[in-house]
Parts: sequence; structure tokens; C-alpha cells
Amino acid sequence: MDYLVPFTTAFLLSVAAILVFKPVAAKVGLLDLPNERKCHDGAIPLIGGIAIFCSVLLASSLFIKNSQTLNLYLISSSLILFIGVLDDRYDLSVRVRLVAQVIVASILIFGAGFYLTTLGDIFYFFEFKLGYVGILVTIIAVIGCINAFNMVDGIDGLAGMLSLVTFTSLSILFYRAGNDWYLLPLLFDAAIIAYLLFNLRWPFHSVQKIFMGDAGSMLIGLTVVWLLVLGTQSINVHQGAILNPVSFSPVTALFLIAIPLMDMAAIMYRRVKKGHSPFKPDRDHLHHIFERAGYNRKQTLIRITLLSLLLALGGIAGEFYHVPESIMFSVFIILFVFYNWALSHVWQIITWLKRID
Repeated sequence: MDYLVPFTTAFLLSVAAILVFKPVAAKVGLLDLPNERKCHDGAIPLIGGIAIFCSVLLASSLFIKNSQTLNLYLISSSLILFIGVLDDRYDLSVRVRLVAQVIVASILIFGAGFYLTTLGDIFYFFEFKLGYVGILVTIIAVIGCINAFNMVDGIDGLAGMLSLVTFTSLSILFYRAGNDWYLLPLLFDAAIIAYLLFNLRWPFHSVQKIFMGDAGSMLIGLTVVWLLVLGTQSINVHQGAILNPVSFSPVTALFLIAIPLMDMAAIMYRRVKKGHSPFKPDRDHLHHIFERAGYNRKQTLIRITLLSLLLALGGIAGEFYHVPESIMFSVFIILFVFYNWALSHVWQIITWLKRID
């Protein structure tokens, strides 16, 4: 099988990296300490993101054909990982993080030559072309996706499981289209599974727990948006030449990151509506709703992961069966409106969940 050896290699490299970096974490201060918002026992090493990156970096050099686009991705991911590590260690300001995210977006746009030039036929009658406005839209998309996966990292395993759903979906869609980029999300799948064995302490409860930290969630968010742009756009802005066929439609991309995207958008909207900073932490995320409904963290993790999987499968099915993009976009907007309404009526939802459980 053309994917088994890369997958196994990335998995083993991730395990090895975790074992190497764990004793280093305490020496350099990469530890997550309990506080009023973080309820866990003891100091937890924040080395999951570093291990995932090292695994993917080494495995990609072995199994993915070298190209300028790949090298620029590795440069941008190195930068976002570095900023994430600094944030984990020193708690950087929002401004510094945003500047770094704009820089990595610029590498994708002006270095690799990719940006969102079209949103597809989401309005049925015509193709929604962005032109050079797509540069600004792409920068916003990069910032949004990075912060979506960063914000959703609220309970053990959640960011990892949701990213598994997204990366697996991306690998399927790229492979179906005959696009060699399917290997990158596959390598991330393997590295993240290794991380989850330690993060969830399964099946060996005796292992020391680790977290991916902001470094890991930001790395995942950047990689996801990079792959989404590569999968839905095919024009090199410098040469105007088609580099590869489009692997899936832009509206399908929304379903692959539906839970992180909708959760971030709805929460930030509510924060701004209350007069708060959109980046101010609170306890109104989806996993908080499930916890208030009486579910423990394991039950919450399973339910949110299944919901994410269901939405991703819906997007893949729409792609496979050529459902009109306008219909898929309408469905997504309806789902988002319902999601936002649900967050605004938390207690009614909790009561309903308790009745059907």
C-alpha cells in the first residue's frame, strides 16, 4: 500500500519525538499549569505540537516530492510553530500572534503563489470570483482557521480528534483527485494519533499526559487552511498557469472544518455583541455546553467528534455526488444559523439533551 509505510513512519517518529522532548519541557518551562480556567492535575508538558511538527517534517522529506510549495509550507509552519512555542512559554499578546499569522499568510500568497480567487458557484447563477480581493480574503481565512483550531482546544483530545476528521477527509479528497498532496494530511493523521495516545493516556493509563499547546493547534490550523487553498484553487498568481486541477470545491472545505469554524464565528460574534474582545476567553464553547448538560469530558469528546465526522461526511458526499454548490452552501448557512441560535439558548438545549439522553 502506498500510504502504509509513510503513515507508520510518521507515527513512530511522533512517538519518538514525544519521548525525547518530554524531559526537556520542564527544563525550558514548556509546562501548562492549572489555574482558574485550566482544570487538570499538575504541570503538563506542552510538547505535542513540537513532536507532531518534527514527525511531519522528517516524514515529508522522505515521502513527499520536493517542491517550492512544500518548502514554503515548511517555512511558514516552522514560523507558526515558533510563535506558538513562544506563546506557550511567555503568553504573547494578541497583536504579536496576529502579525505572525499575517506573515505566514503572505508566504502562501506571495511566495507559493496561491490565494482564494474564487468561492465557486455558491450563488447558483454565477461563479463568485474574488480577483485580487482574494488576497485579503485569504489572509482573513488563514487567521480564522488558525484561531478556530486554537480556540477549540478546550478539553483533552478535542483539537486532535477534530483535526483527524479534517485531515482524513482532505487525504481522501486529494487522493480521489489524483493529487499527491494527499500524503501531507496522511502524515499529520499518523503524528496526531501518536500524540492522542499520550494526551488521552489510552490504552496505557500509566503514560504521562502531554498537551499540544498553542504551538500544536496553530500548526494544525495553518496546515488545514494551506491544504484547503491548494485543494480548491489552481492558479499561480505570478505566472497565471494552472499548476494542478482543483481537487474539491470551496464549499466542501466549509464542511471539513465546520465545528471549529462555526464555534469560533459564533463565539466571537457573541463576545463582540457583549462589548468584549473577540479573543477574550470564556466558557461558552460547544464543549462547555455539553459539560453543563452533565456529560463528562470523554462523552463530550465522542459526541463532538461524531458531529464533526457527520458534517465532514456530508461535505464529502456532496462532492462525490456532485450536489450543486449553491445547495451545499445554503445547507451550511442554515446549520451555522442554527448553531449560533443554539449557543444563544444554551439552557433550552441542555434541557432538551437531558430529556433525550
